[in-house]
Amino acid sequence: MARYFATFSYDGTRYHGWQIQPNGISVQEVMEDALSKLLRQPISLTAAGRTDAGVHARMMVAHFDSDRVSDCPQLVFKLNRLLPCDIAVSRVEQVAPAMHARFSAIRRTYRYYIHTDKSPFLRHYSCELRYPLDFELMNEAAHILLDYNDFCTFCKSHSDVKTTLCHVYSSEWHQIAPNAWFFEISANRFLRNMVRAVVGTLIEVGRHRLTPEGFRGVIETGCRTAAGESMPGHALFLERVEYGLCAVGNQEDNKQINNNNVDNHNYIM
Repeated sequence: MARYFATFSYDGTRYHGWQIQPNGISVQEVMEDALSKLLRQPISLTAAGRTDAGVHARMMVAHFDSDRVSDCPQLVFKLNRLLPCDIAVSRVEQVAPAMHARFSAIRRTYRYYIHTDKSPFLRHYSCELRYPLDFELMNEAAHILLDYNDFCTFCKSHSDVKTTLCHVYSSEWHQIAPNAWFFEISANRFLRNMVRAVVGTLIEVGRHRLTPEGFRGVIETGCRTAAGESMPGHALFLERVEYGLCAVGNQEDNKQINNNNVDNHNYIM
């Protein structure tokens, strides 16, 4: 069996998230079904992360094992013919057996989009907020996230996680039009619902309902009820996933891959 990484994107609007669900269609279900049909064997996908219902991915990476892939570009072509229009595969490639789509990833980046004027064109992929926001103050608060590594405050209640520790590399608001912005945050990992809870709390800062120091205090409480509301999922995008090693092809050359070694060059899938 050889291991393969698939890189793809999807519009999450009609899906109940990435992970297979008993009560609704998921991206994982559709992808696995297409791969299983084309390769004529059961295929199980393990993704770099799990997006929630309605959340999109400009770049998602998932691995699978198979002994029936003979031509990766041809498989990409066939997948895109078989998959629905809201999922697009950009690449399939063989990687070292030790590579893992989730555990080998060293950095993930999300963006949350908002706009403050009514727009018939943004409504599906950006959150409309009809009140003024102080983005300078919101950025001051956003930078405070870099001072912490425990984000229990922003984790969905009753989540089954072993640790709430995350290393945040960057956190900032960017203006892209007179009345449109996005919040970008990069970290080694994210907790369930974390980004939307962070954005909801930063919005409270932007409305002058919470000071930057108050935002710091919210983080230090470790209590989800102290943070702001979770923002709607339709405006959230997984932008990219990065890997520390590009271990493609030769199994013998890649036996000693150390998934914790991030001193190597970044490989952006």
